[in-house]
Amino acid sequence: MGLSQRQGQLFSETSLSDFQSKSPPRLDLSRETLENWQEKILTHQSTLSDETTSVVTQSSLFTESNTSLIDQIDPLKLTPLPLSFWRWPSSPHQGPAIYLVMDHPEICNAPIILYIGETIAAERRWKGEHDCKSYLSSYSEALGIVGLKNKLSIRFWTDVPKDTQSRRRLEQLLIQRWLPPFNKETRRRWATPFTVEF
Repeated sequence: MGLSQRQGQLFSETSLSDFQSKSPPRLDLSRETLENWQEKILTHQSTLSDETTSVVTQSSLFTESNTSLIDQIDPLKLTPLPLSFWRWPSSPHQGPAIYLVMDHPEICNAPIILYIGETIAAERRWKGEHDCKSYLSSYSEALGIVGLKNKLSIRFWTDVPKDTQSRRRLEQLLIQRWLPPFNKETRRRWATPFTVEF
């Protein structure tokens, strides 16, 4: 079936060429850009890590304020797991949790927190779709393009409130403190160099 003569007239030649040339903006990535981005995050987060003492116990949740709680959480003392942990026959963590997705860049002397989240079911949270997964994919791809490696891990803190609203308040306080770049609340602050927001 041939195209109608009138079909081609829906767009003028100028508007059609404009439409065809509008491809997604090209990201200008370099090793230096990504390393500087990682170092800025580490600079902020390392000062906080030095101030923390230890992971709190469940009983502390009812005797201290949430602000005091976040001062006591040391993400580096939580056990790192691979991001594929949810494929294991049995999950090491069950039930409510706060989780932190981290990377330990080659140039950094400590891991950086990329994302903080909360869940009612730690054993199921990382299955399926998740905003953070697309950021991690772009991040990993960008590092690979410039010859950098990642050491991604996820860590769970399970001594958290069972009540969802309380857990979300704690999550927000942690996000405000650590400023992880993949949380929607802080993405603009760090201006991730490997994604383009439309």
